[in-house]
Amino acid sequence: MHYLNEHLAELNILIQFSLDTTQLGIKVHSSAGKEKVEAVQRLYDKDLVTHADGGYLTDLGRVAAEHAQSLILILAPHNESIAS
Repeated sequence: MHYLNEHLAELNILIQFSLDTTQLGIKVHSSAGKEKVEAVQRLYDKDLVTHADGGYLTDLGRVAAEHAQSLILILAPHNESIAS
């Protein structure tokens, strides 16, 4: 199984949410581009966000965003001087 472009678009939306507070949401305007608009709609259909144009993370969405944001940090290049 491979990540599809649709999965990557959804992950890119999830990493935009702040995990510091539940009071900050996002709004994806129709002018944001088809890929982003469709990605946030899929997240809404999966009950990960509260509105079809973004809104806030649901409880399940917060878990997904935490995992997405952790994964991006794990996969980020590490400074070689830290590993030495």
